[in-house]
Amino acid sequence: MRSAADDDLHRLVDGELEPSRRAELEAYLAQHPLESERVRRLEEMNAGLRALLDAELSEPVPARFLSRPPARATQLRWAGMAAGLFAIGVVTGWLVHGAISTPIQQALSLPRQAAIAHAVYAPEVRHPVEVEAKEEDHLVRWLSKRLGTDLKAPKLGALGFDLVGGRLLSGPNGPVAHFMFQDARGARLTLYVSTQKAETRQTAFRFSQEDRVSVFYWIDGRNGYALSGEMGREQLLGIANAVYQQLNP
Repeated sequence: MRSAADDDLHRLVDGELEPSRRAELEAYLAQHPLESERVRRLEEMNAGLRALLDAELSEPVPARFLSRPPARATQLRWAGMAAGLFAIGVVTGWLVHGAISTPIQQALSLPRQAAIAHAVYAPEVRHPVEVEAKEEDHLVRWLSKRLGTDLKAPKLGALGFDLVGGRLLSGPNGPVAHFMFQDARGARLTLYVSTQKAETRQTAFRFSQEDRVSVFYWIDGRNGYALSGEMGREQLLGIANAVYQQLNP
C-alpha cells in the first residue's frame, strides 16, 4: 500500500479522508508505531486547542449586527466561524512545525500562549519534554543561550512538584523556554518564559483562567513568565510566589 504522507495524516486527524483511504491508513498505522504516535499527538493537540478556543467560536453575533437584514447577519456569523476555524488551523500548524505568522501570534496574549502550550504538552506520556530533568544543567544552558538571558529551573520539591524537563518553543518575539513539573499524583505545572519586544518591569502577578487551565503571569525586564496548571487559583498562587522568589532572589 501507499506510505502515509503528512497531508494524509492531517486529513485523517481532521476526519477528511474518504472511507477507503482511511481504512488503508489505519492498517498502515497499526504496523508503524512511530507514525501512529504522531497521529495520537496531533489528536491531542487538536483537543487541547479546541478546549481553549471553542469559546470564541461559540460567541454570539454582536448585537449591533443583528439589526441588519437576516442574510447579512448570517453571512457575518459564517465569516466569524470561518475566521475562528482558520485561527485554530494556523495555531495547530505552529505547534506542529514551530512557526506561525506574526499577526496571529500577537493576537494571542501571554497567558493564552502559555495555556495552549500547557494544554498541548502536559497530557503527553512518552514525550512531554525534549530534555529530561536528569540533564537539567544542559537544559538550562541551552534555553538560556537561545533566549539570550540567564534562566533558572525553579526548585519546587518542597511544594510537591519535581522537574520533568523542558523544551524550546516558538513565540511571538522569538524562542520560548518551557519547563514542566509533576507531583506524585501525576498533576503537572508548566512555566512558560518568553521574550518581550520592549523592556518593562510589571512584576505584579496577574491571573487568567483559560478554560480549565489557571495561569499566573508577570513581566520582568525583557522576559514574560507564565505558570500554568489545572488547579485552584489559591494553590497556583502559592507556587507562583515560590517561583518568583527563586527567580528574583
